[in-house]
Amino acid sequence: MTPPRKRSSKKFPAQVQRAIEAAQDRKAVDVVVLDLRPADGFTDYFVIMTGANTRQIQAISDAIQDALGSTGVKPAHVEGGDRAGWILLDYFDFIVHIFSPDSRAFYALERLWGSAERIDVAEPKPQRQGLGIRD
Repeated sequence: MTPPRKRSSKKFPAQVQRAIEAAQDRKAVDVVVLDLRPADGFTDYFVIMTGANTRQIQAISDAIQDALGSTGVKPAHVEGGDRAGWILLDYFDFIVHIFSPDSRAFYALERLWGSAERIDVAEPKPQRQGLGIRD
């Protein structure tokens, strides 16, 4: 199987970017976007991320749903949840996958969709306010 092509960028549709930012606000790690548009699949993007534990996975999911819900966007379907080790949020044009580390390794979506373009999302820069640090 061909390894996914990699790119680092932040040029996503506004809703995808908002979901990423909400997830990162809740400390989601290893955020990756798979661009599925060339594959003419059932969605344009997979947004894949990892949470440390069940509680954090739920907090990430809640933050994404709140951030998009405040703009009138609701998921068409939600799967997973309590003790599942993963949550899927289906927004039609993109699907968010929030995994525990073990579930992410087991499902290996990045490998499964190897022909998709992989876009690594940069970790947000730490806030430096109030630390007495000067630029």
